Amino acid sequence: MKPDSVLIKKYANRRLYDCSNSQYVNLDDIARFVREGKQVQVVDAKTGQDLTRVTLTQIITEDAKEKQTGLPLELLRQLIVASDEVRQEFVMWYLKSAFDTYQKVQDAVQGRLGEVQSAILSPVDAMKKFLGGPASTQKRAEAEPELDALRQRVAELEARLEKPARAKRGSRRKQKGKV
Repeated sequence: MKPDSVLIKKYANRRLYDCSNSQYVNLDDIARFVREGKQVQVVDAKTGQDLTRVTLTQIITEDAKEKQTGLPLELLRQLIVASDEVRQEFVMWYLKSAFDTYQKVQDAVQGRLGEVQSAILSPVDAMKKFLGGPASTQKRAEAEPELDALRQRVAELEARLEKPARAKRGSRRKQKGKV
């Protein structure tokens, strides 16, 4: 078995034995192994039959007893109704697809959180990225003549707008004096 794999033998007396660590375990221990990312395999000690699926299902049902966050009741009903192979395969495909999508979203969120964390830990680096670093300083220097030309053009246009406004004010004063 792989180093991150755990082989559990289940005995007739319902005891679970972790062959990897040479100790008896319970369902909570197996759940912890799975949460740690270990590949758990449960086999019948006498026959060698794979009991992993049944054991993991048992862990889920035990969790549902303690918490109200288990699978929705309607979904459980539909799983029971989907007793024929075709419907059951569809339901399992659907659940796997939904879980894969959920996992992708979680991974994306974790990735974003990692980016945010690194930005918090290194605000100077974040600002350099935001501003573009040394490359953007060079680009700004190259664009400076264009900016100066644009500023000059804006000033000329503003001056043009000022001339008619002054002329109108002056002509109004002359008209007021004549009345």
